[in-house]
Amino acid sequence: RALISVFNKKGIVDFARELSSLEIEILSTGGTARILQKAGIPVRDVSQYTESPSMLGGRVKTLHPKIHGALLAIRENPEQMEEVRKYNLELIDMVVINLYPFLEVTQKEGISLETALENIDIGGPSMLRSAAKNFSYVAALSNPEQYPQIIRELKENNCFLSKDTCFDLAVRVFQEVSTYNSFIAQYLAKQRNQEFPDILNLSFKKRQELRYGENSHQRAAFYQEEKETGLSAAEQISGKELSFNNLLDLDAALGLISEFEEPAAVVIKHNNPCGAGCASSLADAFKGAYRGDPLSAFGSIIGLNRRIDIATAEEIASPDKFIEAIIAPGYEEEALDILKTRQKWGKNVRILKINGSLAKEEWDIKKIKGGILLQEQDKETYTSENLKTVTQRFPTAKERDDLLFAWLVCKWVKSNAIVLARDKTVVGVGAGQMSRIDACLLALKKAGKRARGAVLASDAFIPFPDVVEEAKKKGITALIQPGGALKDNKVIGVANECEMAMLFTGIRHFKH
Repeated sequence: RALISVFNKKGIVDFARELSSLEIEILSTGGTARILQKAGIPVRDVSQYTESPSMLGGRVKTLHPKIHGALLAIRENPEQMEEVRKYNLELIDMVVINLYPFLEVTQKEGISLETALENIDIGGPSMLRSAAKNFSYVAALSNPEQYPQIIRELKENNCFLSKDTCFDLAVRVFQEVSTYNSFIAQYLAKQRNQEFPDILNLSFKKRQELRYGENSHQRAAFYQEEKETGLSAAEQISGKELSFNNLLDLDAALGLISEFEEPAAVVIKHNNPCGAGCASSLADAFKGAYRGDPLSAFGSIIGLNRRIDIATAEEIASPDKFIEAIIAPGYEEEALDILKTRQKWGKNVRILKINGSLAKEEWDIKKIKGGILLQEQDKETYTSENLKTVTQRFPTAKERDDLLFAWLVCKWVKSNAIVLARDKTVVGVGAGQMSRIDACLLALKKAGKRARGAVLASDAFIPFPDVVEEAKKKGITALIQPGGALKDNKVIGVANECEMAMLFTGIRHFKH
């Protein structure tokens, strides 16, 4: 005997017809029962079995002892089976249930709390939990994807399911019900503006297992949020399987290109930008970005914020480059063909298409031993109130454009970070150094002669004048930094002596 009550009707008619052909009696409720009856499938209404009508506008249909007793009875327990006979329970061997679409409903604009509450399923999770708890005797199906496997096994095993199968179904039930409850808890907490609730419920589903983690001896998998955004919404058009490190770098690329409204390209290596550029055309933006550090760019991840055209594809697939992965909002057909065939690496390069907007995530989560850290995403860059010139010389219009460009790139570089830029193109990056002067010296070394006429961005305050002095030696003309150091006045004084312009943003961009 199977009890079927589903919101998502996908595949349910064919599945029920197969059950009926195996002489499995079907109990059902409401809309599900009507659909099955219309398809000519024999169905017994749950209210006939319970001898209780649906109540409160359908809120109470299956919350009944004759349902849950029939699901929870331990069939090898004589005392319980005596009660089954006493109360005239008819044992149920399978439940097929999926839940009201709470998440889908509450993601729509303008949904009221009352509408959200009406989409909280009560009876469905209750039956699934009862069936899953008693998996030794009852199969609990919670997803249409399970139907073909179950029919196959029933046919192969004389209408029986193995205990292993029922155990796996039970695990899936508790995972799905837990996820469902977490969506409800998150939604209700938001109604009270509980951005940091006392209990944090998070839920992710496995998208794919990965070949390995950061290193080949580490196992890994990619889990996505229920609402597909970012990389979970991206479509891989061609190329080899994505690796753990590919996904990390692609995420960094998505984050950085989302900062720019004009055509932009970024080059990511080991989660740091080694190149970035903005220009009037995407091809020129990429050309400048790759020139930022062509040595480091070998085997890199490329991110672009416009549909890739033929000219850009020609640049990417030129002979002196090797690319691991590319992500962009789209590709012209001929451009895609160039990327896949022009170079030997074309058949392996991972090509991804961004689906949806490049809107930034709301929250940033980091795992530490014993817990997680949760923070708002670093969305701030600067405000007109906080952005101020602190030196005697004001930056020129061109310097100001370059400073603000460098500042946005610097936000995505591991601290301590220094970024040098000229003509809205990165010419040098000093990433992940333990001292700011070392980050500065590294960026200047990377830039070489290109430092002359460039500007400098620092992700946190410049504590000593040494950064300014070294920058001046190599021809840097202007700087941007948060300010706030004890020796700000001394740093500003040296900048004035060097006739350099300096902007304070009032905002820091540490990245660990």
